[in-house]
Amino acid sequence: MRRTRFDAWPCSIARTVDLVGDWWTPLVMREAFYGARRFEEFQQRLGVSRNVLTQRLERLVEENMLKRLPYQERPVRHEYRLTEKGRDFFTVLAAMIRWGDRWLAESDGPPVELRDSETGLSVELEVIDVRTGRPVDVRRIVPVPGPGFPKDLTERHPYPGAFEGSSQHR
Repeated sequence: MRRTRFDAWPCSIARTVDLVGDWWTPLVMREAFYGARRFEEFQQRLGVSRNVLTQRLERLVEENMLKRLPYQERPVRHEYRLTEKGRDFFTVLAAMIRWGDRWLAESDGPPVELRDSETGLSVELEVIDVRTGRPVDVRRIVPVPGPGFPKDLTERHPYPGAFEGSSQHR
């Protein structure tokens, strides 16, 4: 069965899901953040089949999330390094970590603790509005069309009132 593509939708969530919305891609990226570089490291840590891992790594390289660099000439072997775009994806995983730690962790606590490499302190993850410094709260958020929103969709948007400064909060 062919999957639906979302890469051309006028929605940042849909486009992101198109890139990383399968089960393995966020986990491959997690392992890259945790220091995996070589194919064998990813495979050993994840227990994923070689063909699935190959496909995910190729897509992440194509999308400039990872870059593939040779580390050995005979035979040629490569490692995968995070790009700027790839490093920036950590904020997405950090939001998932925060939510998972809050709602899905066992009673013992979260399975992984993130620490600041300079201070050694545990990092407390929070999504904040950089303009106000306040934590993002869905009850204060109202979606409005951005500069990239197609004009022809404004009138028939599926969420009535959402683009009219609606005060209906979830």
